[in-house]
Amino acid sequence: MKHHLKSLLYLFIFGFPSFVFAQDSLENALEIPKEKSNVKATFKATKLINIQTNETIYKNEMDFRVDHRFGDIAGNGGGIKNFFGLDQSTDIRIGFEYGISDKLSVGLARAKGAGIVTQLYEGNLKYRLLEQTTDDKIPVAVTLFGSSTIAAVKASTDPTAANAYRNFQDRLVYVLQGVIARKFNSNFSMLIMPSYVHRNFTVFGDENDLFALSVGGRIKITKRMAFVADYTFPFRNKGKKAYLENTSGNQYYNTLGAGLEFETGGHIFHLNFTNATAIQESQFITDTNTSWLKGQYRWGFSIARRFSFDKKKAK
Repeated sequence: MKHHLKSLLYLFIFGFPSFVFAQDSLENALEIPKEKSNVKATFKATKLINIQTNETIYKNEMDFRVDHRFGDIAGNGGGIKNFFGLDQSTDIRIGFEYGISDKLSVGLARAKGAGIVTQLYEGNLKYRLLEQTTDDKIPVAVTLFGSSTIAAVKASTDPTAANAYRNFQDRLVYVLQGVIARKFNSNFSMLIMPSYVHRNFTVFGDENDLFALSVGGRIKITKRMAFVADYTFPFRNKGKKAYLENTSGNQYYNTLGAGLEFETGGHIFHLNFTNATAIQESQFITDTNTSWLKGQYRWGFSIARRFSFDKKKAK
């Protein structure tokens, strides 16, 4: 009897784990592999504060967006005399984007413009080149953005002015960007974006071609609210930058924006602070002359509303 009990005990101790491991191996062999899918909603809107995200408008959808920048909150131009910038407006932009397909969207916009180069009309294209997958075989999303902006402001007779246009081509500015984004989890997304800006006309001593690098991120706070921020660093020629600052009296700064994002059904609302006076990429990358350290940051907001023209989705 004892011999049988010992045999059963040995069988339980040494045989049961072998049975479990064999069963696990069999289950793993028979397991149906999960289908890969694309990561959705890396960001909630097509823009953070100043910069683009990897998001595009889906087919037969239209995004209506209003952006607004107020005046300086503090510093020499701010304070109570201007109600902390709310009595002023440095830039306003109204734009539409439409989804040609789930990967390609086109847009039109009109902006007030900052500085003396105003009355800006923009046309843009945005294309999803790659989408991040849930199995991480494609670890990042890549989206291309390109725009062309025309300044309709009256040409200045002052040859040293930034709007001393001699012909129509002088009014054009082109922007090309590549957005590389990753959604790390449901609470955190980040992007890095190289940019190239070409201006057909600049003031004497400035650069027609300028490269820049931007970073941005989104941290979810609640189901409907998130913290968003972005930073842009232009790669300026040091000699030309020093010459422009000496002759114009203006300094050039990198742009930094931070704020809160609210999702309310079909609306995305941003309440933010930034030292950029301009909204268009054609301006804030190249001509940010205001500094956080001098109190030259401002309230801003954006409202985005999406409409669907797909009858199936509408139902």
